[in-house]
Amino acid sequence: MDIYRTVVTSAIFVVLIVVLDLYTWQAIKVVVDNPHYLQYAKRVHFGLSAIIVVMLILFIFVPQLAQYKTFKTYFYAITVGIYMSKLLVVFFLLIDDFIRLIRWVFQKIFYSQSIDEIGGGEDLGRLTFLSQMALLLGGGLFALLTKGMIKGVYDYRVHTTKLKLPNLPVEFKGLKIVQVSDIHSGSWQNEHKVQQGIEMIKQQQADVIFFTGDLVNNTASEVEPWMNLLSEIKAPMGVFSILGNHDYGDYVSWNSPEEKQSNLNTLKDAHHKLGWKLLLNEHTYLQRGDAKIGLVGVENWGLGKRWPKYGNIKKAMEGMDDVPVKILLSHDPSHWEGQVTKDHKDIDLMLAGHTHGMQFGVEWGDFRWSPSRWAYKQWADLYSQNEQYLYVNRGFGFLGYPGRVGILPEITVIELV
Repeated sequence: MDIYRTVVTSAIFVVLIVVLDLYTWQAIKVVVDNPHYLQYAKRVHFGLSAIIVVMLILFIFVPQLAQYKTFKTYFYAITVGIYMSKLLVVFFLLIDDFIRLIRWVFQKIFYSQSIDEIGGGEDLGRLTFLSQMALLLGGGLFALLTKGMIKGVYDYRVHTTKLKLPNLPVEFKGLKIVQVSDIHSGSWQNEHKVQQGIEMIKQQQADVIFFTGDLVNNTASEVEPWMNLLSEIKAPMGVFSILGNHDYGDYVSWNSPEEKQSNLNTLKDAHHKLGWKLLLNEHTYLQRGDAKIGLVGVENWGLGKRWPKYGNIKKAMEGMDDVPVKILLSHDPSHWEGQVTKDHKDIDLMLAGHTHGMQFGVEWGDFRWSPSRWAYKQWADLYSQNEQYLYVNRGFGFLGYPGRVGILPEITVIELV
């Protein structure tokens, strides 16, 4: 049954590729009017598609190719980039087809001439303009996605925020928090670049560091090659961590529940080996002199059926002392409006990650946009509601698409004042 489903899915995907290729070829034929160059364009266009189809078939039916992880990752990323760009081309061609259909209907009703006789060469010029725009924008999108893989993926940025908490004890004034989230160590390929990111974290000279989930993509073994590097992340008041949705192994087919649990136990042990204090629906305190503030860490909790709800904030806060300030570490930002602002108004600050800003968008001054906003009301940076604050980290690593466009990997620095 699995093989049958795979074959059917693959066949549908190949048909879609062929349809997109034939449709985008219409734009190329209009723009490239030199017959000699058109032949070269035809060979490149359909030759590349043939290579992609053959490789997709090989990846599906030759399991041994799975060991070439880096090549496979970038092959899929480039393939998706190519066909996302072609979809953009098709969008403009559909607009052109709609205009031509309207004109054809109009002439059928009111005129006896063919549509080509209405306006003559002017119609061809308009088609050329739309085709040129389609290819230009499609090529521009592919160029952006390619640049995101070459440069953006490890282009770490420090985002600094000063946050005023009304009840903050004077002893904690100036406390420097560094937040790191969504490491996704199973996606990393470039040790030198990752080392540079770790050095940037260390340069912030944080008093305390919080890691808000997704250490791996799927399995605990992914973090093993990076343990030495990650163990360099330290702070005087400690490093505190939580689990994200990818840390539980929910997206892997396990042979048994015991195997899945063993993987999770291994991952939890990795946190301890790194010297990080993993908070599993529990709380602790940060102390300076006689003053202290509360730190609550919950397991993953997300709104909707798609995301697991392992987090139990009520349990995590049981027996908690009456402290003037409480900070919550919770991976999924939807937890904030789902529970925190409704039922836990004594939480002053929640730190989350999870969204990655979809690794694609625009940030220009105070303006931020990403497709992520269609899925999450709070998806990057600082939000507030009735003196409660939420900060959503853009993620340190990446998942799926091995790149970032506009929404770059983040190291968050929060100074309490």
